[in-house]
Amino acid sequence: MIYSLSGTLIHKEASLAVVECGGVGYACRTTQTTLAAIGAIGSQVMLYTHLSVRDDAVELFGFADREELSCFQMLITVSGIGPKAAISILSDLTPNRFALLVASGDSSALTKVKGIGKKSAERIVVDLKDKLAKTNPAVEGMPMNAGNATGTDNLSEALAALCVLGYRQEEVMPVLLKQSEDLSAEELIRLTLREMGRRTK
Repeated sequence: MIYSLSGTLIHKEASLAVVECGGVGYACRTTQTTLAAIGAIGSQVMLYTHLSVRDDAVELFGFADREELSCFQMLITVSGIGPKAAISILSDLTPNRFALLVASGDSSALTKVKGIGKKSAERIVVDLKDKLAKTNPAVEGMPMNAGNATGTDNLSEALAALCVLGYRQEEVMPVLLKQSEDLSAEELIRLTLREMGRRTK
């Protein structure tokens, strides 16, 4: 398994970045978000990767951060959602936004992504929320379509979304509890991710 690539960005186009490492150019399928984040050709870049091996193809997917990689890996576990659809979703939605949609049960927002119909969107929300609920009580207890929740509901929504991004409840709760209860779920997620990022450096 290739965990990451570090090297020189030698080419990029829609949904593709090529990183040269030790004289070898690795073609990574990727999102518009990552393409915007990695800069211009000639830049030194590092991508977190996922190797997809199928009967008809072997493809490498690269992402600028682990949250986007985590979302991608969860999406492709959903029946009917392949790598191409996952890339399309994450090109339209940041990991934070995607996590909030899943945590709040807002499947309608996912249908705005090209190629994602109503049934696929509903399956994504149900499958991922159910999987999270088995190990994260905060997700299980959240009401569907809780996007307008306030106060402690915002805290629960932020916790559920962070769990979608791959964090454990016990590691993010101390950070969440330090934040103001007046903050929105999106702001709570942003501040918590910033703090978690500092801890891993």
